[in-house]
Amino acid sequence: MKGHMDTNKGKISIDQNVLAKYAGICALECFGIVGMASVNMKRGIADLVSREHVKKGVKAVINDNKITVDFHIIVAYGVSIAVVAENLIDTVTYKIEEFTGLEVEKINIYVEGVRSLD
Repeated sequence: MKGHMDTNKGKISIDQNVLAKYAGICALECFGIVGMASVNMKRGIADLVSREHVKKGVKAVINDNKITVDFHIIVAYGVSIAVVAENLIDTVTYKIEEFTGLEVEKINIYVEGVRSLD
């Protein structure tokens, strides 16, 4: 599904994949996040994905012009997961709403691993 906005000059349509990539890039800028995780259900493990494939760890859904984002993240060792999650929610909500003009309804965060920054 796509997000839609009507303006006086025409219609704007935003694809979910665009939102997923944008949300992933915003998330990587947040303190305490090492990267996104691509979860392989068959193997039962999470792999760190490269910056170019960041949307593999993010799912964005647009329903009635409201956005829900699921993040599968890997956090830095020694940081507070609660603080990282709160920062991620605040940052991504603000940036997506400014970027799209649509409301972020919900952000779900799944911590898939912990890595040291060494």
